[in-house]
Amino acid sequence: MEGRKLQLAGGSTYVVSLPKRWVVNAGLKAGDTLFLDAQTDGSMSVRFRNAEKPAIRRKIFSEKGEEVREHLLRKLIGAYISGYGLIEVRFAPDRGPFARRVARDFCRLVIGPEVIEETRHGLVIQDLSDTSELSTEKCLRRMHLMVRAMLEDAVLSLKAGEGTLAHDVALRDQDVDRLYWMVAKQYNQTMSLPPVVNGRDHAAAVSGHRLVAKLLERIGDHAERIAETYPVLGGGRRVDTKLQKELEEACASGIAILDQAFGALMAGDIESGNEAIDRRVHHQKLVDALSHKVAARKGEELLALGTIVDSLGRVASYSADIAEQAINAGVLIEPAEPAT
Repeated sequence: MEGRKLQLAGGSTYVVSLPKRWVVNAGLKAGDTLFLDAQTDGSMSVRFRNAEKPAIRRKIFSEKGEEVREHLLRKLIGAYISGYGLIEVRFAPDRGPFARRVARDFCRLVIGPEVIEETRHGLVIQDLSDTSELSTEKCLRRMHLMVRAMLEDAVLSLKAGEGTLAHDVALRDQDVDRLYWMVAKQYNQTMSLPPVVNGRDHAAAVSGHRLVAKLLERIGDHAERIAETYPVLGGGRRVDTKLQKELEEACASGIAILDQAFGALMAGDIESGNEAIDRRVHHQKLVDALSHKVAARKGEELLALGTIVDSLGRVASYSADIAEQAINAGVLIEPAEPAT
């Protein structure tokens, strides 16, 4: 590394000279255009050619007579998360209906992919999503709002006897999964690029966002688990008024921790992150009290209520993990003290 003095030319333009060896090696001459790109860490990247769009990566699968839909579906999702822009599935003509059905299910499950080409022997799926329009932060904000609403509705469906609402919670969990896979894809794309392209701070932020997205996806899974107890507990048939109130209180407590943890993450607020973690002590008391009450139940009622109590406890645990990530992010953006 070498230092270069910044000079003022013409009273309004700042100029800095470039190392001769770099100019010669790049094959540059006077009058050539350079491209400057400000980085998130305050540095400046200088290029002698404009950044080109990377070639679209292609992944080819040969369908080998698999009878299990999920096997092919998992491979397609894996290719999507890995950042392949084109996914080709090759198959024998008699396997066409199966492969096409799975491909269309895949396109409905994730954000962006569409089938763009079909023949008797294969099909091609292209990812048309624009990550600049749906950043990892936007995905996290949407996931947070979705999972907190799912938790509220899952508990409410038991009280109100709304089977449709419980079913809707399960459907929304698929939307949460879609957003998680989008974040995972952006994480893999960012990690595959040199740090200078997006900046080290950006790479660190996306890495943290991927972890938080997984935690939010887990919270969504537990909201779905609560909703799935509806056939046993729905309509208040086996949940008395007092127990229902205590379930709602524990749910509200978990959501409060989630909200504070997520707010701390978005603001980089270390103090608020610590407060969210500390609130788990009170939440655990609520969960423990519920555990003692439901222990007296029997059969499927015991299993269903135990599932709800366990999920409400895990919601707070995952939310505390988000708060820890908020603290880590807050420490990262705090100005460092000068060394003595």
